[in-house]
Amino acid sequence: MDIVKSLGHPEEIFNLFKFKMGGCRTVMPKLDYESMSESLRTCYLYLNQTSRSFAAVIQALDGELRHAVCIFYLVLRALDTVEDDMTIPLEKKVPMLNDFHTYLYQANWCFTESHEKDRQVLEDFPTISLEFRNLGQAYQDVISDICHRMGVGMAEFLEKKVGSMKEWDQYCHYVAGLVGIGLSQLFSASQLEDPEVGRDTELANSMGLFLQKTNIIRDYLEDIQVARAFWPQEAWSQFACRLEDLAEPDQLTSALSCLNLLVTDALRHVPDVITYLARLRNQSVFNFCAIPQVMAIATLSACYNNPQVFQGVVKIRKGQAVTLMMQATNMGAVQSIMAQYSQEMLQRVSLTDPSRDKTLCILGAIQERTLSQATLASRTAHLSPMYLSAAMILAALSWQYLSTTAGQPPGTADMQGH
Repeated sequence: MDIVKSLGHPEEIFNLFKFKMGGCRTVMPKLDYESMSESLRTCYLYLNQTSRSFAAVIQALDGELRHAVCIFYLVLRALDTVEDDMTIPLEKKVPMLNDFHTYLYQANWCFTESHEKDRQVLEDFPTISLEFRNLGQAYQDVISDICHRMGVGMAEFLEKKVGSMKEWDQYCHYVAGLVGIGLSQLFSASQLEDPEVGRDTELANSMGLFLQKTNIIRDYLEDIQVARAFWPQEAWSQFACRLEDLAEPDQLTSALSCLNLLVTDALRHVPDVITYLARLRNQSVFNFCAIPQVMAIATLSACYNNPQVFQGVVKIRKGQAVTLMMQATNMGAVQSIMAQYSQEMLQRVSLTDPSRDKTLCILGAIQERTLSQATLASRTAHLSPMYLSAAMILAALSWQYLSTTAGQPPGTADMQGH
């Protein structure tokens, strides 16, 4: 039960209760599905079905940007589904990835041979491509260009492994950095953000790389169990003969050294993340960008020097996630969150870790960028211990009832029946 996991964190319990009672609408406002075309409603249905983390913040974006980002996400989800499907032979998959951007303008193109869980976005691609063609030309140009570049990059890495750290950056650029660049260009095209946001591709790339590297680090065990390898050989070969050897209990010391090296590499993108977020002016765009980034640094902190990465699944608590989602709505709060989790990692840096000096250096740089402009105290609401205790008790008594009346994620229930 989510509330039990947060018992040692009263602020999380308060926010879980607040979220259940309607605080979710702060970041997940109810959309007017009745005014949408049937095809657009279907696209939002697919968005909620396929996105574990981005559906809520996409639906909170302002105006026409919301639809553009929804379609952008679904197009890239379809492309990613092709890449992930190991049942598609290479001689068929490579041309599909290279040509995928052209399917956006082929009204009847679909693919019905996938066995992936998100195959509906390929089977019903005509609905997605229809809504793509209904977007403004500026949005279409961005989405088509990013889809093309990403498909080419994915095809390149199908036939080679991630070897060097430079290739790790290149792979992450293709699958995530380009997403950051495309989103930034959509923000600027909508005129909700300045043109500079779309032009600065280096910062936008770092936004994507930080998220992707965090996911790759966290998903080590899940990936090797299905024979996927995304940890760069240049890193793991310093500590093991084979990547899968790091999961062996007698290799724990080497495994943690490799893990900490990769976490340190991911952390070097945080200063760019801070600079990027500080440029944003629209509240919905800021929330959209900031929430995944604070989730990422919380996840990275949970992974750092943690043997569980090699033994199971490392996840942040739901109460922790809800708290971050509700707090990361301004730059001061984001800086404080970054400062908190960098401080947590600082306290766990081992005296014998081979990456110790680099880790301390980048964490110190993050602390300097955050604590100089924000304090940890700014994150927490000024709630008395008595008030928090009362909220905890009320939340505990109400949780079972609320869980039975709010079993579905907000938004998905509204869309069913159309």
